[in-house]
Amino acid sequence: MPPNDQVPPQDPAASPGSPECSEPSEPSAGAAPARLRSTDIARLAGVSVSAVSLAFNARPGISDATRKRILQVAEELNWRPHRAASALKGANNDVVGIVIARPARTLGVEPFFAHVLSGLQSRLSNEGIATQLLIVEDAQAEVAVYRRWAAENRVDGLVLFDLAVDDARPQLLADLRIPAVALGGHGAPLPLTSVWVDDHAAMTRILEYLAGLGHRSIGHVSGVPAYQHTRRRLQAIAGAHDTLDLDIVSVATDYSDIQGASATRQLLETSPRCTAIIYDSDVMAAAGLGVATEMAVRVPGDVSIVSFDDSILTQLPHPPITALTRDTYALGTLTATELLHVMAERPEPRAVQAPTPELVLRGSTASPGR
Repeated sequence: MPPNDQVPPQDPAASPGSPECSEPSEPSAGAAPARLRSTDIARLAGVSVSAVSLAFNARPGISDATRKRILQVAEELNWRPHRAASALKGANNDVVGIVIARPARTLGVEPFFAHVLSGLQSRLSNEGIATQLLIVEDAQAEVAVYRRWAAENRVDGLVLFDLAVDDARPQLLADLRIPAVALGGHGAPLPLTSVWVDDHAAMTRILEYLAGLGHRSIGHVSGVPAYQHTRRRLQAIAGAHDTLDLDIVSVATDYSDIQGASATRQLLETSPRCTAIIYDSDVMAAAGLGVATEMAVRVPGDVSIVSFDDSILTQLPHPPITALTRDTYALGTLTATELLHVMAERPEPRAVQAPTPELVLRGSTASPGR
């Protein structure tokens, strides 16, 4: 920009005599009024279109007085830059994207995601950043969304959920150069910064507790085996066969209450019946408690129940359910804080470990045959 805010000559296509900058014609009867454009704001403020862009993107090149005049004209006319046009020019969208490939019905009753998303949005809101959530059918559809958002410059950052074993998505996002943080993993290096919880240690705590009560035959209602956090829990279970002398049977589910209930029925109908059941989510634990009550199986007299996640769903039933508890809201804020750092600094990827959940004892667990 020339000194003293001398506005450079505008492009001939945007000269006062061109259609782009000419006075709007009278609308025909019933027609909606024409939308104001940046050229209109530039003309009314007596500056160039590029000066309007500098003012709204908070970039140097114009004086404070000129910036104030431009913003004042825009405010009086209730005008803001068109978001699609801003995106094409590389401006920030103030949006973080989240794509989740899980059944929408399952997510609707899952407290974990609600608490994490609340923590994410709370932290991002402090910076004036919104979240855009999209639920898709599968990983293929999720990847297609990432490619489209990258091409359209739709979001400023991404949070990646449900890391799978041999997951290709972190490298894809790194190649697309979208600032992103993965929530999950196992602490090993990734192409992206990750926030992870030691699921192996957490599951080991549950197994050691149940073994200490005298349980030897244990059922496990697991989540999706392809997920990294599920794999880590299964690895802890495999190790407990020898170290704790436990016989453990795992049944895979999609985390839904329906499949959690079905898996519970399967375990309770097996002979000899297990004396304890571990659930990978509070939704499934609550559903399992309902099945046990329906089958007249006493909890904890005939079977003890433990949930890997803790929420109001584990605290309200009778008996209340023993669970691994953590501040899931704080997990969301930690993830958002790391993403803001990645968006601002583009640092080398790192693994940030969140606190390991603590076991809270309630009325659903006891020694077998109590």
